[in-house]
Amino acid sequence: MIDFNADISSLMLPNGRSVVGSLDSEDEVKRVLGLISDAYGFRGFTVLGIPERGCRSLAAQAQLTTWPSEFFRRYDDARLMDGSPVVQKLRRSTIPFTYDAHELARRRLDGKGDAAVSVFEEANIPRGVYLPVHDAAGHRGAIAFGGERPVVSNDELQALNLWAGFLYCRWTEVRSRDRRGSGSLSRREIECLRWAAAGKTTVEMARIMALSEYTVNHYLNRATRKLDSVNRVQTVAKAMRAGLIN
Repeated sequence: MIDFNADISSLMLPNGRSVVGSLDSEDEVKRVLGLISDAYGFRGFTVLGIPERGCRSLAAQAQLTTWPSEFFRRYDDARLMDGSPVVQKLRRSTIPFTYDAHELARRRLDGKGDAAVSVFEEANIPRGVYLPVHDAAGHRGAIAFGGERPVVSNDELQALNLWAGFLYCRWTEVRSRDRRGSGSLSRREIECLRWAAAGKTTVEMARIMALSEYTVNHYLNRATRKLDSVNRVQTVAKAMRAGLIN
């Protein structure tokens, strides 16, 4: 059982490893989610927004993730969002649940079951869990852990659900604090904005900076939040007016 009033440094994972850190940054929350993923035998995690009806892109809902960018590209290229039993369940339920790509494929009514299995198998995340979460303001999301390990037990599911709720709330607190802060950008965020101002695409920036496309988007999205912008173009314009980039 997780003590939500405990200092984070005193919390223990099932492999006996302690979680050391203050959780005072988005990177710290991501680090702890990675530790949990490893401790429970998963290959990675993703923090998702709940897709609204009509949304066609899972990648656009991935707010924090270690799942490969190729997974999201293939998922969206195959247009798997519309008939996804997982997405439908996340929209109507707040109960945590396990997933198996092969079982879910049999429940699809759009004939894309084989394509969905292929996307999850290629990413090495055919089984895992989805954990619906919400923050203090009632905003909903979900944290998913995926891999090739056997189906989690009920005890593991309950523990993961507690971790997910705890870390999602902390993550949204950190993001809210950053938005209220000075808006100062990190070196990487400024570098990404400079390349964006030069007309480079995310793919081109990833190659130039030797980063993944997800990481580039992460820095650009964080800069957008810090500058209270609605899109990348406005973020670049605000950064130029503030003298942050030339």
